[in-house]
Amino acid sequence: MEYKRIIPFLSLIAALLVLPVKGGAQELRFHQNGEFKILQLTDIHYKLHNPASQPALWNIDEMIRAEQPDLIVITGDVVYSRPADSTLQVVLDRVAAHGRPFVLLFGNHDEERGMTNTELYDIIRKAPHCLMPDRAGQPSPDYTLPILAHDGSRTAAVLYCMDSHNHSTLPGVKGYAWMTPEQVVWYNRESARYTQANSGTPLPALAFFHIPLPEYSYALADGNDILVGHRMEKVCCPPLNTGLFASMRIRGDVMGVFCGHDHDNDYSVMYHDILLAYGRFSGGNTEYNHLPNGARVIVMKEGQRSFDTWIRVRKQGIENKTTYPSSYVKDNWKARPLPTSADE
Repeated sequence: MEYKRIIPFLSLIAALLVLPVKGGAQELRFHQNGEFKILQLTDIHYKLHNPASQPALWNIDEMIRAEQPDLIVITGDVVYSRPADSTLQVVLDRVAAHGRPFVLLFGNHDEERGMTNTELYDIIRKAPHCLMPDRAGQPSPDYTLPILAHDGSRTAAVLYCMDSHNHSTLPGVKGYAWMTPEQVVWYNRESARYTQANSGTPLPALAFFHIPLPEYSYALADGNDILVGHRMEKVCCPPLNTGLFASMRIRGDVMGVFCGHDHDNDYSVMYHDILLAYGRFSGGNTEYNHLPNGARVIVMKEGQRSFDTWIRVRKQGIENKTTYPSSYVKDNWKARPLPTSADE
């Protein structure tokens, strides 16, 4: 009798163990060929029941089908109409239908349509294939996504996913919000933790958020660094600098930072050995845009401080393909070979 009772119980446990795991538990890992591909969508600005938003959905489909990414990172400004939950759900359903792991970071507009980012975060986490962790009581947490080696033996790379907030709330300071000092502390702590676990060697890392750091503007003012892509508007960055970029450079793990926010920029530029890059505007015609919509692609390489990146444009294909760091390093002109008659 006791034996008959325990069999159904064990069957139930076995069934539960094979259910899909949600909430960030799914593993990300490099392929056998040493590559891991990320698709960055940004500034979808979706409006419910608005025909001008249809190209945004077509773009999502084309980008994912063409690139077959291992991870999709959406860097903000998705919700652009009320009700916010219904608007968000359309985009979530479109992304999730492709069966690819994804995360969604908030922009400065997502919280403007009647729901808080905390409420939106909880909706996103319920979507199939979402890797965002439980908030653990935080309103909109920063988190890391470790990428395992192809054999699953260790963490081989890490992605920092952070909330760049919306507007300044400091009296007398106008403009967009900045990464808080607490976020800089968080980054330093997480970076140190991963480095220590890797025998003291910083892991290759990338960072994603919506609003560009002030260093995007500094790189343009410097004028000595290689820039690839379109620059058709000024950098709309925070007026205050709390030192996140400096911490990244000092800690030595982050190779590239990827943001959205400025719809008419999709360039990448090297600054103090860190690539500062924009995604490609991924929306329809519900907000200003002068570039055909598309996405940015990043291919990380296991065991290397190197990655390839390019822009895929809807209906047009790939443009501006580069490799970090080699595509952004000036050659030594003094070391060039002397010309010969064959060069004439």
